[in-house]
Amino acid sequence: MSHTYEKISSNKAKLSFVIPAEQFDEAMQKAYLKNRSRINVPGFRKGKAPRALIERMYGEGVFYDDAMELLFPDAYEAAVKENDLKPVDRPEMTSVDQIGAGQDLKFTCEVFVRPDVELGQYKGLEVEVAKQTVSEDDVNARIEQDRQKGARTIDVEDRPVEDGDTVNLDYAGSVDGVAFAGGTAQGQTLKIGSHQFIPGFEEQMVGMQIGEEKDLNVTFPEQYHSEELAGKAAVFHVKVNSIQRTELPELDDDFAADVSDFNTFAEYKDSIVKELTERAEKNNEVTIENALVEKAVDNATIDVPHAMIHEQLDYMMREMEMRMAYQGLRMEDFLKYTGQTREQLEHSYHGEAEKRVRIELTLEAIRKAEGIEPTEEEVKKQIEEQAKRMGQEVETFEKNLTDEQRAYLSDSAAIQKVVDLMKADAKVTEKKPEEEKTEDAE
Repeated sequence: MSHTYEKISSNKAKLSFVIPAEQFDEAMQKAYLKNRSRINVPGFRKGKAPRALIERMYGEGVFYDDAMELLFPDAYEAAVKENDLKPVDRPEMTSVDQIGAGQDLKFTCEVFVRPDVELGQYKGLEVEVAKQTVSEDDVNARIEQDRQKGARTIDVEDRPVEDGDTVNLDYAGSVDGVAFAGGTAQGQTLKIGSHQFIPGFEEQMVGMQIGEEKDLNVTFPEQYHSEELAGKAAVFHVKVNSIQRTELPELDDDFAADVSDFNTFAEYKDSIVKELTERAEKNNEVTIENALVEKAVDNATIDVPHAMIHEQLDYMMREMEMRMAYQGLRMEDFLKYTGQTREQLEHSYHGEAEKRVRIELTLEAIRKAEGIEPTEEEVKKQIEEQAKRMGQEVETFEKNLTDEQRAYLSDSAAIQKVVDLMKADAKVTEKKPEEEKTEDAE
């Protein structure tokens, strides 16, 4: 068999095949043997009718499709390999130019392939980015997280409910005197000021004593998950069973020793500043890298096949379903809660899927243009970082790597070298915060 290859666009190839007559006839005979038991011919038992008789009755074309199915895979795979094509979709048969017993089979197919990338500027790029900084408020907020972990809950018996208290209560809700589903509970815990309940509910509980009962008048929001209750006035009869308050530890040396490896609060605070600063610097590097990559992608010309976008979109949806599963949530439930169909959700991610494909293709094209390959040390670093992210010992993690996983980490090391190349001579300026721009304008 023989074939010719023609590139008909930056992302599409045309393959024309010629299958010798003897190979086609052999495939026709195999197709006959495969199908003869399913064809009824009067006067013959199933599977015993001669091929020539079947073809006279039903036409020679009765075996064409099966003969093509036998011949096409090997012919196509050989052509793909010989021309180093990278198909991204199934081939489409566009024409059968000659077919019949005793004749060479001639047909043509087209297939979408990984597209050519016409690179624009990717060195010496200029980008403006907003960099993270660490403020005193950031440090205090981080310390407050540790402080909340050390909080104690204390029963309150000598005063009424105050904002910030945690209250154990019973309640029964009604609309126009009629109880509604989900409006009754006993022993419910509620932190006053958390805004977990309907607006006005928590505020009216402030000042209530333990054991006190009271009717709270509230109105459901116009935008409420239950359409039957949306915008309706309701009455909740509540009873306070108990009150608790939260006591936070003092920010002193004892607190520092309890929540860290430091003996003084000053040392502990310095460590928080260092932690947040290192994190901000790392995030800033990622922000710069992303800005450079996006600009290189914008400068490139790529005709992305729809099949590649759909494949990436399918991957993103599977990834999302896995994350939901870890949280005990099904995709069906998520769609129900958000009031959308799967098609609508996929449509909302279509742009992101295309962006990811363009980034992948652009970085690969730069890698090829620069002849970038990772060293053993660089691949080893990727393996170590991945093992750390997964909480495994490096030796154990590396030992269990498949060839495919190792190849992926090798590619990741190469792509990092591409990004480092782009950063090497990039001009990065810091974007001013909006308030500073406003002041400058004035």
